[in-house]
This record gives sequence, structure tokens and C-alpha cells, in this order.
Amino acid sequence: MNEEIQLYLDEAQDMMEKTISHVSHEFTKIRAGKATPTMLEGIMVKYYGNPTPINQVATINTPDARTLMIKPWERNMLSEIERAIINSDLGLNPQNDGEVVRLNIPPLTEERRKNLVKQAKGEAEHGKVSIRNIRKDSNESIKKLLKENVSEDEVKAGEDKVQELTDKYVAKIDELLEKKEKEIMTI
Repeated sequence: MNEEIQLYLDEAQDMMEKTISHVSHEFTKIRAGKATPTMLEGIMVKYYGNPTPINQVATINTPDARTLMIKPWERNMLSEIERAIINSDLGLNPQNDGEVVRLNIPPLTEERRKNLVKQAKGEAEHGKVSIRNIRKDSNESIKKLLKENVSEDEVKAGEDKVQELTDKYVAKIDELLEKKEKEIMTI
């Protein structure tokens, strides 16, 4: 296979891997009824006037499957952490005991589970669209090689390889979605 085509294939594969990582990371943010520290990712706390990720001002533990325990490194951060959680879109009620902030994760209702599955499917679809865009860009780059004396057969073989990669990574996203769906729907 032509070296330039191989470079485009390698680049496409790298980008598709990154897409899988992104989708997988987004799935960790969708809570499935179990308490995980990643649920609090993206929550910013005012730390001496600067917005700071919550995990940089406190340790976050899960003493059991339904509880998150947030212990700030500085006691004066308790009310800031509490305020940030209340203002987030998590819909959780923090309990501050003067030492730690506890979050009790309520069991999911059937309706909430269905909404979370819908959200997961949306993330999966974004990932698939991203992979298809990578395919389109790679094929366009490979087709441009026709003008650089690369044979039509090599270009066609390159496009076939890009399609194989696309199918492989779309299947990976479907696999991730299936696992997440099962996790969400399991009571």
C-alpha cells in the first residue's frame, strides 16, 4: 500500500480511537444509580475567588454504592462545595455535617432510567457522526492522491480500509452503548 495512504489510515485510526475514548468518558458521566466520583466531574467550586474543579479541593470517596463522601482539604470549603452541588444539574441534596459533605444517590425511577438511556444513545450517535466525519475527511484526502500519480486501485483499496475502520469503530460504540444501557436498566 502507498505510504501516503497508510499515513491517512493511521491518522484516521488515531482519531477514531480518540472518539471512542471521548464517548466512553461521556458515558461515565451518565449515572446508572451507583455513586461514582466521576459524577462530580465538571462541578466547579469557588476557591479563593477562582473556579476550581471539585476534585482539586477535596477527596471524593464512595463508602457504599449509594453514597458519595466529599472531604475538603480546608474546612472553609464545605459551604462552597455544598453550594456548587446545589447549583449543578445533578439534582442531588448535599448534607454537610461540619466535616464532610455527603450525597445520597437516590435509586433511579423507571422514567429516569429511560431518559438516561436516551441520553446515552445521543452520546453514542454523536460518536458515530464523528467517526463518519473522519471517514469522509480521510476519503477526501486519499482521493486527492489520484492527482499525485497514485493508482486508482491503491486509492480504492485505501477507501476500503477506511470503511473497514469505520465499521469497526461504529461497532465499538454500539458495544459501549449496549453495556451502558444494561448498566442503567439493571436495578
